[in-house]
Amino acid sequence: MCRRIDAQDAALPDVLELIRSSFSYMDGRIDPPSSMHRLTIETLTESAARTEIWVIGDPPVATMQLTPRKDVLYLGKIAVSPAMRGRGLARHLVSVARERAQALGLPALELQSRVELVENHATFRALGFIETGRTAHAGFDRPTSITFRSPA
Repeated sequence: MCRRIDAQDAALPDVLELIRSSFSYMDGRIDPPSSMHRLTIETLTESAARTEIWVIGDPPVATMQLTPRKDVLYLGKIAVSPAMRGRGLARHLVSVARERAQALGLPALELQSRVELVENHATFRALGFIETGRTAHAGFDRPTSITFRSPA
């Protein structure tokens, strides 16, 4: 059901489109704007070469990017197609991330969500994550992101 893709995978353009369509609801809602606006097929290909990109479906209907860090496996660009939400796909991605963290000897998962996206916070809490901090993007004097962590 879930597979890892590499930098040569023909699904990369579909992953890029999935991220764009899944994150589009954030436009005008979060400040600063989402980093997905800077995502291109070239930067996604570079990411696939140095991190793990996982997808569900062919073409992909859900995706995540996993980056090992010192003491956590970081989950980024978690995206589920709007038409496929509510079917447990995010839960399945997080389950795969837990397996990868354990395989890499990392004790925890970590992710960030924008402060404004309260519905995402509820989803992450339901998946076993707890808030561990708040950070501000450069140039902001208020928190713009919330860090969540969960045991692997």
